[in-house]
Amino acid sequence: MFFEHVYDKSLSQASYVIGCQAQGVAMVIDPKRDVDTYLTIAKQNNLHITHITETHIHADFLSGSRELASLTGAQLYLSDEGGKDWQYQFPHEGLHHGDKIQVGNLTFEILHTGGHTPESISFLLTDNPASTQPVMIFTGDFVFVGDIGRPDLLEKAAGIAGTQEQGARQMYASIKQFAALPDFVQVWPGHGAGSACGKSLGAVPSSTVGYEKIRNWAFQYPKDEEGFVDNLLEGQPEPPTYFAMMKHLNKVDRPLLIEVPKPKKLSKSDLQTAYHDGVTIIDTRHKTTFAKAHLPGSLNIQGNNSFSTWMGWVMNYESPFILVASEEHMEDLTRKLMRIGLDNILGYISSIDDLNITLESADIITLQEFESYIGKENVQIVDVRSENEYRANHIEGADHVFVGTLPENLHKIDQKKQIVIYCQSGDRATIAQSILAKNGFENVKNFSGGMKAWLAKNENL
Repeated sequence: MFFEHVYDKSLSQASYVIGCQAQGVAMVIDPKRDVDTYLTIAKQNNLHITHITETHIHADFLSGSRELASLTGAQLYLSDEGGKDWQYQFPHEGLHHGDKIQVGNLTFEILHTGGHTPESISFLLTDNPASTQPVMIFTGDFVFVGDIGRPDLLEKAAGIAGTQEQGARQMYASIKQFAALPDFVQVWPGHGAGSACGKSLGAVPSSTVGYEKIRNWAFQYPKDEEGFVDNLLEGQPEPPTYFAMMKHLNKVDRPLLIEVPKPKKLSKSDLQTAYHDGVTIIDTRHKTTFAKAHLPGSLNIQGNNSFSTWMGWVMNYESPFILVASEEHMEDLTRKLMRIGLDNILGYISSIDDLNITLESADIITLQEFESYIGKENVQIVDVRSENEYRANHIEGADHVFVGTLPENLHKIDQKKQIVIYCQSGDRATIAQSILAKNGFENVKNFSGGMKAWLAKNENL
């Protein structure tokens, strides 16, 4: 048996290539949209991709299943569970609980494991030449290492009222089914630590059924469904705004993107025209570089592993945008954007110098200066971290406005006062400061040391 775990750190998302080497065929589970990765793996291992499947209609990334199928001729096998409202709206081979997919000498049994979403399924793998017992289960967003999938996304992100409690009760039934599997079965989930699809995902890429029954909190409620439901729904992180768009695009027939785009490097005049026309500028440089000098109105979303998530939070999918990024980083950034369907890149520039545009700087303050603002009536201190982080601890007197929802909550920021913002260690505060500046807030200071610096000093007192 051939097996490869493909992991996208930017979205903490896992996909899998599982093949029968004897017959030279393979199946891909939950492919990301830049599918050249799987074509390379198959070619290097003398495999032909014949089967493509998904564990559910994804909300956190744009699936590459149809792109991969168009390039390989492979058959799409997708869930037909969950009822008519949860069906894929393009041609596929429908899967139901108990169905089996044969990939050479490998057998994948379909388990309907609803809860995260009504149509969610898992794939129980038996490597027939080696054993008559199942050896692996691919759980998608059902069971993670140390956690389980959240059932509230349909309600919070897609606006489908009344689905989160129903999903939680479906999840309770599904984990009982999971717990009946042999303890030795390996668990390969769809996400790892850092994903917004759960609240306490582990960093280890895989586990076993037996280990999860011991350490995963969800299996500690054998006869307490109400306690399980309450615990599952409590404390889930804010779902990024782009999740609703992903849920839609992954369900419907849409245009395909079968290769990684190569955005245009813009000339000085191209940039000036677009800039004066109001096209959004995304500056992907490091926060300290951005703070020293940047184009007025540009947003600082650093090109790190969180780039695609924050772009999904703040960008309008209908609006074009320009990146400030080095040429050598453009392929990586483009891949991160295409994985969430942000294809409307007008182009990029490598330098902001010599554009005949007066640059601005951001006002970054030290811990000592930050302390001088605490308690003053003419100062509003704003914590832009998540609600869970704010509840856990925050600086006394600070208001809470999460950076991801800041554009919709600008009315909560008092322009008549000196604004001082902070997050955990500066990245999110930099995004927030650039959003405020773009929206006309001039009197904003950024305590970039954030709670990390604040706690470090106070722990030493």
